[in-house]
This record gives sequence, C-alpha cells and structure tokens, in this order.
Amino acid sequence: MILDGNSLTYRAFFALPTDMATASGQVTNAVYGFTSMLINLVKDHQPDGVVVTFDRPEPTFRHVSEPTYKAQREAAPDILRQQMGLVREVVTALGITQLELIGWEADDIIATVAEQAKGGGHEVIIVTGDRDSYQLVHDPLVRVLYNRRGVSDYALYDEAGILEKTGVTPELYPQYAAMRGDTSDNLPGVPGVGEKTAAKLLVTYGSLDGIFANVDKQTPKLRMSLIENEHIVRKNFDLMVLRRDAPVEIDLDNLPLRPDLVEVKKIFDFLEFRSLFERLVAALPASAGGGAVAVNPSSGQVVEAELHRCASAAESADALTGLTSIEVAGAWAAEPGRSSLLGLAVVTNGEAAEVAWIPVEHLRDHRVRAELISGRPVRAHDAKPLLRSLTGLDIDISSLSIDTAIASYLLDPAENRYDVGALLSKYTGDTLATDDAPSGQLDLDGTVADDAQLAGRAALGVHWLAPKLEAALDAQGMRRLYDEVENPLVRVLARMEDIGVGVDLGELQALNTHLTNEARRLQQECYRAAGKEINLNSPTQLRVLLYEERKLAPGKKTKTGYSTDAQTLEKMAEEWPAFIEPLMAYREIDKLRGTYGEGLLNEVGPDHRIHATFNQTVARTGRLSSDQPNLHNIPVRSEEGRAFRKAFVAPPGHVLLIADYNQIELRCIAHLAEDPGLIEAFTSGQDIHTATASRIFGVAAQDVNLAQRSKAKMVSYGLAYGMEAYGLAQRLNIATKEAAEILDAYFVAFPSVHDYMMNTVKEARGRGYTETLFGRRRPIPELSSPNFRIRQAGERQAMNAGIQGLAADIFKVALIRVDAALDAAEFDARLILQVHDEVVVEVAEGDEDAVRELTLGCLRGATELRVPLEVNLSMGHSWAAAKA
Repeated sequence: MILDGNSLTYRAFFALPTDMATASGQVTNAVYGFTSMLINLVKDHQPDGVVVTFDRPEPTFRHVSEPTYKAQREAAPDILRQQMGLVREVVTALGITQLELIGWEADDIIATVAEQAKGGGHEVIIVTGDRDSYQLVHDPLVRVLYNRRGVSDYALYDEAGILEKTGVTPELYPQYAAMRGDTSDNLPGVPGVGEKTAAKLLVTYGSLDGIFANVDKQTPKLRMSLIENEHIVRKNFDLMVLRRDAPVEIDLDNLPLRPDLVEVKKIFDFLEFRSLFERLVAALPASAGGGAVAVNPSSGQVVEAELHRCASAAESADALTGLTSIEVAGAWAAEPGRSSLLGLAVVTNGEAAEVAWIPVEHLRDHRVRAELISGRPVRAHDAKPLLRSLTGLDIDISSLSIDTAIASYLLDPAENRYDVGALLSKYTGDTLATDDAPSGQLDLDGTVADDAQLAGRAALGVHWLAPKLEAALDAQGMRRLYDEVENPLVRVLARMEDIGVGVDLGELQALNTHLTNEARRLQQECYRAAGKEINLNSPTQLRVLLYEERKLAPGKKTKTGYSTDAQTLEKMAEEWPAFIEPLMAYREIDKLRGTYGEGLLNEVGPDHRIHATFNQTVARTGRLSSDQPNLHNIPVRSEEGRAFRKAFVAPPGHVLLIADYNQIELRCIAHLAEDPGLIEAFTSGQDIHTATASRIFGVAAQDVNLAQRSKAKMVSYGLAYGMEAYGLAQRLNIATKEAAEILDAYFVAFPSVHDYMMNTVKEARGRGYTETLFGRRRPIPELSSPNFRIRQAGERQAMNAGIQGLAADIFKVALIRVDAALDAAEFDARLILQVHDEVVVEVAEGDEDAVRELTLGCLRGATELRVPLEVNLSMGHSWAAAKA
C-alpha cells in the first residue's frame, strides 16, 4: 500500500473542523483525520507493507519546464502546515517507510514504487486523492483507492473502474487529462473540450496524434479550438505523465509495519487522541503487536476517592496540616453557592486517591479556619460558589491558584458546559466514578454519604486536571491572562454575590402592582377593540383574529403560520391601531411584570438584598453575564423599565456610586485600528458620534443634525458587534442599499478601521482563532466552513471578537483593581454589582469624595490605550437617582 501523504492530509484538514485542538492549542484536525484514515486502511486491507510519500518544498522539473505550474495555489493555512510535521511523526512512530526526494513530486515517487512493485509481482494499492494516479492502474497488480471526499469515502478502481469513471483506459488517461486540463495545477485545457468530449475524441482516434491528424473532421468551432491550443495540450501531456524513474531505493520485500507502540502512545497522548490507540492496536496484525498490547494503565482509569470522614474538628485540622496545596471541592444541600454548604472534600494524597471529608460544623473551629486561610495555594473546580459559601462563614480564601473550570473556559470558550468529569475525560482520558445511589441522602450518624463521595471525586478530578491545564495555559500564552485577570476575578465575583445589592421591597411591590394594573387595562382595551376576549399571548388566536376575521395583509410566514411578532405588528399598526397599538403596549408591560416585577420579588433574600450570580464561563468573548436574576438586562429604554432602578437602593447612611466606562468599545476600535481620525476625535475630547457623522456625511461638525448623529452612532456600535449593511438597515429602518452606502462612507472616512477588520478576519482564518491584546483566544471554526452563510457569521465573529474581548479584559482588570483598592483602604465602601460596563459601589456618606477618586483612578488605569479611558461617575441613594 502506497499512501500519498500530502494529498490525504489536505483532504483530512478540509474535511474536519479546525476547532479540533489539544488543551495546549495545537490544532489536530488534519493529523487526526490522516491517522484515522491510516488505521482504517490497515484494518480493512491488512497490507504486507506500507509506504508513505511526501512532497518537498523545492521546485521540481515541472516548475522548471512551466513556471506557471501550480502558481495559482495559495499557501497552505498555517494551522495545516503546522500539522504536516505531526503527520510525519505519527508515520515514524508507526514504523512506516517514508519517501521524499528533492526535485521530485510525491506522485512520481508513487509511480516509481508502483512500477518496481509491479515488476516484482507485488500487488499494489495506491491511496490518494489525486486523479493523476489513474494512469498507474494496471491489472491485476496495481489499483487505486481514490479518496473522493472526507476521511471515509473511498472508491477502489481497477482498469475497468477507470474506464467506467473517465471513459478512457489508464494508458490514455494522461492524454485525456492533457485535453481537459487541470485547474488545480494551473494547467488550462482546450476551451470547449470537457471530460466527455476528451474521452470521445481519444476513443475515436486513439491518441493525441490521431486527434490532431483529424482536426478537419470536427465542427468548425472545435477544429479552431484544437488547432489554437495544440501546443498547450502537448505541454500538458509532458507535465502530466508521471515519471517512473525516480532514484528510489527500497526493499519491497521488507516493508511491514513496525510500530513502536510506546512512542505511538506518547504522541497520541500529546495529540489527545483518546480512542485511536485502541483502534490502532485492534487493527494491527498480530505480527505487528496487534491484539496483545495493553493500554497504558495510567490512561483511561476510573477515578474513585478513598474517602475518610473526619470525626472531629481536630481530625479535620490534622488532615489539612502539612498539605502543600489544598485541592478542594464542596457539597451543598441544593444549588452550589446558593444553599447550605454541607462540607468540604480535600485531597490528602492524590496518588493514593485519599480524600478527607470535613463537615461544615468543623469549619467553625479556629484551627480548621486557620489552615484554610493559611495562604497555601488552593485548587478547585468552579470555585466561586465555594468561595461565596465560605465568605458567608467568614472564611475568606484569597490564595486560589487555579480554578479548573475557568482555565478550561480560557482554553476552549466554545464549550457548552465545564463539568469536572467531562473535562477530566477530555484532558486526561480518565473518568470519574459514578454513583448509582441518589444524591443528597444523609447517613444515620449525620454525616453526608453520597454528596461527600461526589465531592471527593470532584476534588480528585481537580488534582489530575490542574497540572494539565496549567501546562496548556503556558503553551497557549494565556498564563498571565489567567493569573492576573480571570483567577483573581473569581474571588471578586464571589464577594459581590455574597454581599448582594439592596432592594426597597415596598418600591418593588408597588411597581409590580402598577404593572399588573396597567396590563389589565391594556388587555381590556384590546378586548373592546376586538369585540371579544381572546388570549393575547396566543399566536394562534391572534392569527385567526388578524388574518382570517379582520382580513389584514399578513407579513412573514413561519413554520406554524403567519407571524404575529413585534416587527410584523408594528408594520400593520396603521391598519387597525385601536387593537394593535394597545396589544404591543400590553406585551411590553406584561413582559416587564413577569420578568422583573414578579421575577425580582422572588429573588429578594431575607436581608432585603438580591444576590445574583455572575458568570465567567458563558460569553465566548470574555464578557461577564448575570442570572438569578439577570441584572444585566434590567430594561432602560422605556420609562416603565427604568423605574425598576428606583428599587435598587443603598442602606441608610450610604449612597450608590456608579462608575461607567464611556464608549469603551469605540475606544478599543480606535486603539486596535490605529485610525488617526478616531484617535484625534477621542484625544481632543470631541463628541465622537458628531465627529463620526461629520466625516461620514461630509458636513461641518456644527451642522450635523440629530438624525445624522444617530446613524453614525448606530454604525460605530454596530461595527463593534460585526454588524453589516442588512443589520444596519434593520436597525435604522432604511433600505439595505442606503445602509451599505453609509457603511462605505464610514470606511472611507476611517480607512484604518476597514483594514483592521479585514486583517483580523485574514489572521483568524490562518490561525483558527482571534487573540486580544491580553492574550485571550477565541477559536472560530466557522471560518473554514464550506457553508457560505456560516463563513460569513465566522467573519463577523472574528471582526468583533478582538474588540469585545479587549473591552471585557479591561473591565475585568478594573473590577479587580477597585476591589483590591477598597480592601486596602479604610473606607466604609464595598463593590456590590457590575452591569455591562458599570461598576456599582456602596459607599458610606462622608467617604464619597475619596472613593470617587479611588474608583476613577482604578478604571482609568486599567490599561494603556492610544486614546484615554474616560469614565462617567455619579452618585445617589438609589440606582435611578445616580443614573439621573
């Protein structure tokens, strides 16, 4: 079996997604696909010997003969070229003979080896995705296993197969290809001569000589085309005939697979190929070590904790004493961090899987507390709920060294969830033991049974995961981002969650009552207009009323019928304003009532504070998110929505300080694009939207009207989120053509922004990911999708990832700086909330001025950009009063 190494690796690269990567960031789709193909070939065909050929980078005799040969080919993507060496390492470890020669293409080496094998009576299968190999087929000894697409779609051709596929015999194939041309090699064919015509001419006249001797028998058009392009065909033929005299020295009787399974296991472990080793061993013949090779026992093991339940606080303290690091997991009565902590599982001997269980009552002992806050490195998975619970017990863990969930998120922000068991399997090949017993049951002696064991397993998972993830962070250049930003932020967010934000319960109840009454009023108004009562939240009933009974012109159609969404209703409002206008108002009010009226009331704790959760591992760009409740989505566009801010208040004797970055995304664009116009506008203190509108619409700044400024503002923020002409048109309610003209005018006014966007996409396509100034990576596999729309979406993601990611990094640094500065100062002030680009600090009256300056300095000094970081500061006894 002779494999075309380059051809098969290219096929694998373009068949598999580029988000296949190791924890260290090494993309592996091509080497995985090649290796998987090779294993299947060995399994299916059991060859006596295998040879893999590779192309060399130096020019060949074909390049000398025809300088334009393959000249149109773009350079292989970096993430493909990086994998060619890995493919060779796999082939070497498998003990397979590799052949490559300076000045010779792999195809000629294949032809030479096939010719030698045929002469010695050896049966040969050539495995390739290159049709030039068809000319080598020779019954009964030489066949071609052609890779049609992907990594598993093959067709095995003998002479009859080649004739059926092409219409010519293998001997005639080079002449057939010369007529047809080969665009992949930059070799044009005869205009008007496709595959069927080329085959017909060769079958009729027997050769190129016969065809050109009979050109007068062809149609005038074909005759002229053949005459004018004969020289091209002759040159093509010279280039397409594979040479069979490459200086190859090979012992065809001695090419068995001789895999060094120890080396194979090492490289497979490095490449994180979880299942390929077992597949390889199963595929190998017994003479090559198949079937009898044991998998490395350190890989694929089941992780189970040998749990020791500490019977006293002294025993718990002793379990912690002497540990160089504290690898810990918690167990809760219900939701982690939001219910009672039951206890801690701490690894005491990772190699022996020994874990100590420390019940929560022991955490009140002074020795146990002293051990936990001793400053030794703490390792945990999804540590924030644990830190939040411990903070509530007055145990402040300030020495967290790695949170394996956060580290995993940095390495792969596209994961749907960061479960410790799934990550352990992904990064180590091990699995956590499972427990068939129901979780949450208590033993008769009061100790937790099942939850303690689960926590013990999770702690052991941290023990084995942490070193892998730390090495991966180093390899991807994200260790500093983790150590200086993401890791310290865990404690900041845990403290914010524990403190919560104060709520005026009476105000919130009054708002809910008002919204309930307003929703009922609008509901009755709709009933009167309709002449009957219907369910206003039922699209089916609305469709019947609007389109069947009232005969209104329907808008867009969905899978279930004509749409009744807000956009459709807005366009129809003039046709029946008495019903549609109160219906749209009802929808808005009812949503506010359900989501924020009742929703916020349900989240108020006994301390009259709301303790939301802040998430670090949700947004791929690095942005923080919020839930239970989602305080980031408190509405601000309507008067009713803004009223909810009145309910968020400072306790007596305190005020709320709101610090809000001014236009941070646009400042990030100016910095990243290095656009002189934007930089000048920001550094000179101009109103950025007026300055932008002035340049886009070609008017003086003082002549910019409100509509022009609004359009410029929409364009600027739209670019930060990758918005294109269609999206801008929808936002501005204008034609797509007009939106495109505005965008074009923006890029003319700020050309460096356009260059930055295009270069970002190009770099991301080559590397497979974007990277912020802080080193945050975002893989974008969509850029290599064969689907145009998916690729477009990937391009938009690439354009905004650097901007959004940089803004997120800056804000996280600011949060950490504010929290640390407040800790170091002796003010009665604490960080309680973040919403988008806002920081909310609760400050005692009398400390306002000092905390204002401290906060302003922290936010402005978060990083150095080419434009100043400006911050809006305000204060009030409520969130609404401060924002007013």
